[in-house]
Amino acid sequence: MQRKSFLAATLCGLFATAAAWAQTPAEVHKQLASERFNIVSPFPAGGPVDALARFLADGLSKRYGQPAVVENAVGAAGNIGIDKIKRAKADGHNLLVVPAGNLTINPTLMTNFPFNIEKDFVPITMLAKAPNVVVASPASGIKNAKDLIAQAKAKPGALSYASPGIGSGLHLAGELFKQQAGIDMLHVAYKGTAPALNDTVAGIVPLMFTNLPAALPFINSGKLVAVGITEAQRTPVAPEIPTLAEQGIQGVNVTSWYGLLAPAGTPPAVAEQLAKDAAEILAQPEIQDKLKAQGMTQATMAPAAFAKAMKDETAVWAGVIKSRGIKAE
Repeated sequence: MQRKSFLAATLCGLFATAAAWAQTPAEVHKQLASERFNIVSPFPAGGPVDALARFLADGLSKRYGQPAVVENAVGAAGNIGIDKIKRAKADGHNLLVVPAGNLTINPTLMTNFPFNIEKDFVPITMLAKAPNVVVASPASGIKNAKDLIAQAKAKPGALSYASPGIGSGLHLAGELFKQQAGIDMLHVAYKGTAPALNDTVAGIVPLMFTNLPAALPFINSGKLVAVGITEAQRTPVAPEIPTLAEQGIQGVNVTSWYGLLAPAGTPPAVAEQLAKDAAEILAQPEIQDKLKAQGMTQATMAPAAFAKAMKDETAVWAGVIKSRGIKAE
């Protein structure tokens, strides 16, 4: 009797799980409309992660008639907020907005990284991206990639470039550039974007890899020279800036992007619906204007495509980190 009871209980559990993962659109909508949403931003208010979380919160609240609260759970380079969602209920109401570095760089860079991104989370969609750019001080005499490479080859290891910090995506972009261009440069790590930009403008450091929204005011005012965009195509945010690829440097396709994830166990039908919701919310004209004002463009995609994009980028950065011997500060 005990064995029969055990088998019956096991079968019931399997059937319940299968039913949860084979929901109809109406059932998914009913589930999502059943309670409030909790959207975690693991970084402070005011930045792009927080802005995207609030765009989503407002849109989901209107769609499902439930409150949507944004929680800025800050600390440990984002890990505190990420851990909150890892441990949360996997029903579609607990969501994480997070930048690329936490998902594709930190797993290799950090010796004791506390998460397994593939096992601990369900990818929903990439949300938005902001192009990165190589900028130069006017005093450096560098106007394009050809000038940069010529200076680097004239004195190997003497030309320096700034980044917001060791192990940041922009530091790794510089290392990838060195690798693809076949040159050597000296990395100068700062504690944040602002001081690095200030020293590049002042000519203390001749070059910097940075995100375009932060650099654009300096580029427009002539205080910095835009050497090239680190994307495959020119950006609509500043279409006049050529890509590095156009200038003969292939394989440096580095973008600052932000993604949406849920706890492991979130049903595929729920993830698919939330991806569609995010795409429609961000496509609204007023949201498009707000994204553009922050130098971002919409980059939504299906969960499977997002999972592949993360996996591919993780492999690229793992290769750069290991080959260059980069270690977290």
